[in-house]
Amino acid sequence: MKKSFTLVELMLVVIIIGILTSLLVPRIAGRTEKAKRMAAKADIEANIPAALDLYEMDIGGYPRQLEDLIQNPGIDGWDGPYLKKLSKDPWGREYDYRFPGEHGFDYDLSSRAKDGTAGNDDDITNWE
Repeated sequence: MKKSFTLVELMLVVIIIGILTSLLVPRIAGRTEKAKRMAAKADIEANIPAALDLYEMDIGGYPRQLEDLIQNPGIDGWDGPYLKKLSKDPWGREYDYRFPGEHGFDYDLSSRAKDGTAGNDDDITNWE
C-alpha cells in the first residue's frame, strides 16, 4: 500500500507555515532597520571621525569635503588616503558632511536615515 499525505494534512502544514511567517517576518524586519541605524551611528561617531582627525593632525584643519580623505586635494602635508573608500550610509546615500559645522562642533556629519529627508527626528547626527 502506497502512503501519501492527504489534502487536509498538506493544508494544515501550509497554514502553520503561514502563521509562523507572519509572526517572524515583522521581528526580522525591525531588527534589520535597527542594525542599519547602529551601523550608521558607528560610522558617524567613530569610523569617519577617526579619519577626519588624522587629516586634521596632518593638515592643521578639517577637509572641505569627505572626498579629500581619499584623494589629495593638492595640499602639502597630506599623508592619506585616510579611508580606503568613502562608504555610503546603510540606506545607500552619501553621508552629509559640512565644514565648518553649524551645531557647535568643528564639522557636522549625518545620515538622513531611512526616509532620506534631512532635518527630522529620524536623522543620525554627530551633534545629538
